Amino acid sequence: MPRRSKLQLSNSKNKSSGLYWVLTIALAILLGWFWWKSGKPAQPKSTSGSKLTPSELSPVKRSNVSSVGISNSALFSTAPTKLPSRPVTVETNPIEPQLNTFPRPVQNAFEGQLALAQQAISPGSIDGVMGFQTEAALMTFQHRTKLPATGQLDQTTRTNLLLIAPQYTNYTITSDDLGRLQPVASTWLGKSQQTALDYENILELVAERGFASPTFIRRLNPNIDWTNLVAGTSVKIPNAFYPEVHTKAAFVKIHLTGKTLEAFDANDNLLAHFPCSIARRVEKRPVGELHVAVVAPNPNYTFDPDVFPESAEAQKLGRKLILPPGPNNPVGVAWIGLDKPGYGIHGTPKPEEVGRTESHGCFRLANWNAEYLLRLITVGTTVYVVE
Repeated sequence: MPRRSKLQLSNSKNKSSGLYWVLTIALAILLGWFWWKSGKPAQPKSTSGSKLTPSELSPVKRSNVSSVGISNSALFSTAPTKLPSRPVTVETNPIEPQLNTFPRPVQNAFEGQLALAQQAISPGSIDGVMGFQTEAALMTFQHRTKLPATGQLDQTTRTNLLLIAPQYTNYTITSDDLGRLQPVASTWLGKSQQTALDYENILELVAERGFASPTFIRRLNPNIDWTNLVAGTSVKIPNAFYPEVHTKAAFVKIHLTGKTLEAFDANDNLLAHFPCSIARRVEKRPVGELHVAVVAPNPNYTFDPDVFPESAEAQKLGRKLILPPGPNNPVGVAWIGLDKPGYGIHGTPKPEEVGRTESHGCFRLANWNAEYLLRLITVGTTVYVVE
């Protein structure tokens, strides 16, 4: 074989060296591409296998991550990651202070009753039930605010009827509360011999504090044994209260058909609305203009047998009796005597029966309503009784 020249050998050597560097560079590029590919995060996939659209991406991915304290790994989760929600008020223990912001629209019948009461529009004993007294109170509110008078807690009314304070409050039983309890005698004579006609039990006392029915108070406190309470016991009650009195009533109007009593100022603005009981017999209902003749808080009561012809005991006694004051007095905690002898507006020991049972002629209110009315009227205030 012929021998290669030095020039040929040099050219061959140069070609081999060039090929070496080409292959080296190509291998480096290939290795670099694999390294870069392995370090790139995978594109998130939807459950259908296609790429996620912007609307499907996690809300965290489109927000300031550092501001919500979520790691970058959450951005590429296959399941959407939600922003931490704001605290929601959950009434796990209604005795604790409420976290709601007030005022706010009412949400249900109980809140509606409470919001009405906070405007001195009484729905009767608060019980969370849409009864006829609550409907009458709603109609009064609707008239005053120029809403359609449906008597229902419709959406428009809910929006305009605002709760201005937490729904519940605590009442702590005191030793004085327990000390004032005493049974009420079943006879007129027995009642006249008592030191007071006070509350018979704590449930009765607490219910009146919350303008509520005893049954509703029981529902709010299912774990309380009402027969064995001690001082210091905390009881959950509706946070019921009436507005401060800044204006006296110019007149009071009693509607016999609707069985309501309303107080107005000199400009015909409504100051208060209460359910009331009226006389059983039509001839005992004094229609027309009357006037307040006497005002007596926490009064005693003169029992006259002639007023109770249906009572065998009254006919047997044949004499008048003086009954001591107290919430279980026949006229409750307030007496507003009218200028028609024997007639008046007063409280009652049975607030749940107001508007449902009828009297011998007077106008009965729940004790808490009678107390509030005392603050609105004076001797001489006009009282119109209309059909």
